[in-house]
Amino acid sequence: MTETMNSNSKTLTSPFEDVCRQWHQSAKNLEVFNELLTRDAKIAQTPKQVIWTLNKAKLYRYTPQVHEDQRHRIPLLLVFAIMNRPYVLDLRPGHSFVEYMVNKGYDVYLLDWGIPGPEDRDLKYDDYVLEYLPRVVRKLKSYTRSNEFSMLGWCLGALISTMYASLRPDDGLKNLILLTAPLDFSDKEAGGFTKWVNHPSFDPDRVVEAFGNVPGEMIDAGAKMLKPVENYVSNYINLWENIEDTSRVEAWHAMNTWVRDIIPMAGAGYRQLITEFYKENRLIEGTLELRGERVDLGRLRANLFNVIAESDHITPPCQSEGVMDLVGSQDKELFRVRGGHIGIMAGRGAEKSTWPQMDAWLGARSD
Repeated sequence: MTETMNSNSKTLTSPFEDVCRQWHQSAKNLEVFNELLTRDAKIAQTPKQVIWTLNKAKLYRYTPQVHEDQRHRIPLLLVFAIMNRPYVLDLRPGHSFVEYMVNKGYDVYLLDWGIPGPEDRDLKYDDYVLEYLPRVVRKLKSYTRSNEFSMLGWCLGALISTMYASLRPDDGLKNLILLTAPLDFSDKEAGGFTKWVNHPSFDPDRVVEAFGNVPGEMIDAGAKMLKPVENYVSNYINLWENIEDTSRVEAWHAMNTWVRDIIPMAGAGYRQLITEFYKENRLIEGTLELRGERVDLGRLRANLFNVIAESDHITPPCQSEGVMDLVGSQDKELFRVRGGHIGIMAGRGAEKSTWPQMDAWLGARSD
């Protein structure tokens, strides 16, 4: 017999009852596990409203949470990548970068590029940088009545933001934050996607001809295969081992919801990314032209805060570091964070390691 006791009574249970209890808990855990894999979590709950649209793109303004006289004067525009949904910046209440910045007194705006349809297969970075983003900026400045603004670009959003800041240095961009920015592809052995896309057998033209817009499933599989054991095995083992830890489960569920919500990339933009950036490194070489305008990094004069993830396997640090020597910014800082491509902003420690540093840097330059 197994003996358990509390302060008021003594309860005896048999080994059979213990086994039954364990099986019951395991069955319950398995049910929760399956539900987490198939049901979406509630995400992107910070209040916001749409203030502008163009084609599939939308510009959101988040509802301020502090009194007007406590807000920073300069508004903040968030620009995420074109092949993922941007709500990773607003995953869940209590663990949302957007919520954090709104509560710190920033007037926060988010550009959602939307989901490209077959009719958008010809969209290129020329369009994102010289058509979409300038229109967003005009709307932002008109809406806020501010001639200056800050911009945060993450991943390919950082690439787009860098090109815009270089081509339109007089449009009012005061502060630029880059997160895991894929800019310099000179090191062909750097890891990440670099070695794959430079393989002689890889032909982006054939991919685009076959699909039009490149399926999100293909891009997602490529990213996961950079760390196959971690993504396809360890991720689910860790979930099972922590299935009774509510906080960890909620965090995993929110992130998994974002990971599963994959979207395609416009075909022309994909071809341009592989050929002109990864293969030919035109931005760093100074030979990149968008609609006939040469992108000169030396013209980028905004205050620059360049955030690098030390364990980034998507954008290795060497793809972000070199830009510091090429930009014309007088006020510039390189900040390294322990963690991976997504974890530095959406991982469990982001609110302690990354967000406060960004707030401190930006806050000192936003009033």
